[in-house]
Amino acid sequence: STSEFSVFVALVILIIAMSFASPVFMTPTNIFNVLNQISRYGIIAVGMSLIIISGGIDLSVGYVVGITACYCAYFSSEAVNMPWPVVLIVILLMGAAIGLVNGLIVTRLNIVPFIVTLAMGKILSGATLLLTQGRPIFFNSYLSLLGGGYIGAVPVAVIVMFLAVVAGTVFTTKTLTGRNIYAIGNNERAAILSGIKVNKLKCLTYVITSTLCALCGIIVAGNLGSADAALGKNYETDVIAAVVIGGVAMSGGEGTVWGSLIGAAIMGILKNAFVLLGVSAYWQSIVIGIVIVAAV
Repeated sequence: STSEFSVFVALVILIIAMSFASPVFMTPTNIFNVLNQISRYGIIAVGMSLIIISGGIDLSVGYVVGITACYCAYFSSEAVNMPWPVVLIVILLMGAAIGLVNGLIVTRLNIVPFIVTLAMGKILSGATLLLTQGRPIFFNSYLSLLGGGYIGAVPVAVIVMFLAVVAGTVFTTKTLTGRNIYAIGNNERAAILSGIKVNKLKCLTYVITSTLCALCGIIVAGNLGSADAALGKNYETDVIAAVVIGGVAMSGGEGTVWGSLIGAAIMGILKNAFVLLGVSAYWQSIVIGIVIVAAV
């Protein structure tokens, strides 16, 4: 669509400008570094796109990343030492369960998603602090390869991000379920009258998003070899910003998954540009705020 094409053009212009501004920018090392940085936002943005397209919002994503990262580290630590395949399944199920609770409260109790997910974020934040007691949890596991591993020169996390984006794009464009999510965001009343199971699909979007957050939690913990209560902080603002910049309408019913990836790439390049050009980090929030308003 026109909005995604416009954002793509903006990304190309930004890349060209940065290639002239810094000789380091177009080096393979820096490009993979930028991709690695945006991978965690890009993965969650796939799910957040679905939620916003359906007319919802999720402010708990950063806290889901935090608690799943900490439990991944805890289960993999010497104190517990669970096998890594079991940890992987348990953490993903934990993410799915959190998403299901969000979805059920939103749909069954008919409470505004903003309030539900904000409250869930606070609950998860406290639960994470109870687990960690404010201290980092160190671990050594094969799961670390998801966050810190490479296939050739390409970080595994980047490959996971692209797989998530491809799966999300196929889901939204090639399946009836995916297209019905757009129908809900466009006109929920009409969707109900058309026989679409609105509540189930809304729940599904929250489950998918929180499961992707859990995957992201494993990646973040694996990248560091440890986890603490501060992980995932402010992820929700960065992810929502990436989705909005990428052309997904906050009113619902419009946008694409791959557009959100472009939005995440723009944010990642902007942050990288500040580092390479030696600009004060305090300007980052100002510029990204301006970019969000301009995109909307």
